[in-house]
Amino acid sequence: MEEQYFNEIRKRFCSNATEIEEGKMMSFEAIKYKRKVFAFFTGNKKMVFKLGKEFNPDTQDFDINVFNPYVKRAPFNGWFEVPYSAKEYWPTLTEKSLSLLKSEM
Repeated sequence: MEEQYFNEIRKRFCSNATEIEEGKMMSFEAIKYKRKVFAFFTGNKKMVFKLGKEFNPDTQDFDINVFNPYVKRAPFNGWFEVPYSAKEYWPTLTEKSLSLLKSEM
């Protein structure tokens, strides 16, 4: 169910622009813009978004956390994970993540 929803989002974004394509991030399914990942789906059934170092998850009214896949290493700066329970935010966060990546290029 969770992965199917991610795939629907990815398909929608990939069909909107030729520069957006399917890819991988650390062996996870991802969405890429000009060969750079901006969102992906983890084995924990969460979607992860590149929202930037200035993004403050504490200002959000849904479950969002800094992405930290490693126990003994620092978290990924500027990357945030959102569980399926907050799936209604996934499309908007995907768009926000894509916009950030475009602005950095």
